[in-house]
Amino acid sequence: MSDYRLQALARLARLAPGLVLKTDPADLEHYGRDWTRRWTPAPLAVALPASVEDVQAVLRWACADGVAVVPSGGRTGLSGGAVAAKGELVLSLERMNRALDFDPVDRLLTVQAGMPLEAVQRTAADHGLLYPVDFAARGSCAIGGNIATNAGGIRVIRYGNTREWVAGLKVVTAQGEVLELNRGLVKNASGYDLRHLFIGSEGTLGVIVEATLRLTDPPPPSQVMLLAVPELDALMRVFGAFRSHLRLQAFEFLNDRGATHVVAHGAQPPFAEVSPYYVVTEFDAASDDDQNAALAVFEQCLEQGWVSDGVIAQSQAQAAALWRLREGITEALAPRKPYKNDISVRISAIPAFMHAMQDLFERDYPGFDVVWFGHIGDGNLHINVLAPDGMAQDAFIARCEQVTKALSEALVRVGGSISAEHGIGLVKKPYLSGTRSDAEIALMRAVRAALDPAGILNPGKLFD
Repeated sequence: MSDYRLQALARLARLAPGLVLKTDPADLEHYGRDWTRRWTPAPLAVALPASVEDVQAVLRWACADGVAVVPSGGRTGLSGGAVAAKGELVLSLERMNRALDFDPVDRLLTVQAGMPLEAVQRTAADHGLLYPVDFAARGSCAIGGNIATNAGGIRVIRYGNTREWVAGLKVVTAQGEVLELNRGLVKNASGYDLRHLFIGSEGTLGVIVEATLRLTDPPPPSQVMLLAVPELDALMRVFGAFRSHLRLQAFEFLNDRGATHVVAHGAQPPFAEVSPYYVVTEFDAASDDDQNAALAVFEQCLEQGWVSDGVIAQSQAQAAALWRLREGITEALAPRKPYKNDISVRISAIPAFMHAMQDLFERDYPGFDVVWFGHIGDGNLHINVLAPDGMAQDAFIARCEQVTKALSEALVRVGGSISAEHGIGLVKKPYLSGTRSDAEIALMRAVRAALDPAGILNPGKLFD
């Protein structure tokens, strides 16, 4: 590290005495990357503030010294949005991880941005309420990162995305100013709602330091069912039948390749016979009528040939085992370093889109192991591609970039999005124009320039 950089870090330490600064190579590697694992981390240092004032001091210093800053939560993203590979300062909010306030009348929970999602959920439960956004990375992702990417997850069909549950935000701008946005109001017609500008902004407009979250009633008792689906076109028919007769909390699917990898990783085999597709669904089951309705819709699907087998959980342990087939996919695939795509289409377009993509993979990418899974109920599909044995990583990524280009072109035709819930980051940046018009991108650039004229916040992410 140059003397100038050392002196700059020394100045930062004096400006923010409560700040923890890390420069150990192992720390730089750990904090400088996200789950993509495609870029070699090379941050200047890692700053861990303990207060809003620390964050203000860091950003004022960064502006004065011209140092780029990468805001960092749990770094569970899949788009390269939290990568620091060009000498940036990583600003990790992990020490700012406490619940600050609970208002039982308004049902609002205010937390620091570094609080893990699972801790937010537990805190809400301690007050007899629910924070409903949920996904498999709940134990390691941070609420600030969830907000910065407008995370969705497995219960969007019932509760919507993160955006619906953010009642207020405290944000530190690139210049070190504090913005308090909306303050938990239900109605606020006093001009632009800047809160929503920062939701999904991927750390490019400001650093989210606190969030005021709406809570809701816990859901009624539920049951989990696993279904074997014999063909792609039947997936939507099953979804339509279940949605018409039951109050769904989740409706998730995976293909046989996903199930194979999770079973190899320790999960129980779903059925004696392998099925091309599986559905994990959870639905309200507070009464015998709900139970009977679930059995009736299953029998209807069985008679129609839309499902070939099914099982309903008889205990919490069985429900967890069924959910593991879906939620264990990312962990099971991680050692193989999959190439990931996270796309969104209208629900009605799913079958045609998946057929087109399957034809593409079979024709142009033989030997590639392709794992499909996702949220049928909101049109969000995850595509994980595994390299054939012996293929070099660089060659594999180059081939997969061709896949992503084909995906992007297909998404343009159906009006979809190249990113459903992980942001654009570095990975999807070349394909932003497939989702956003030139006029939209120009306005986004103008907003970014207005809020961060020095260009220090997460440069290179979203767009150059």
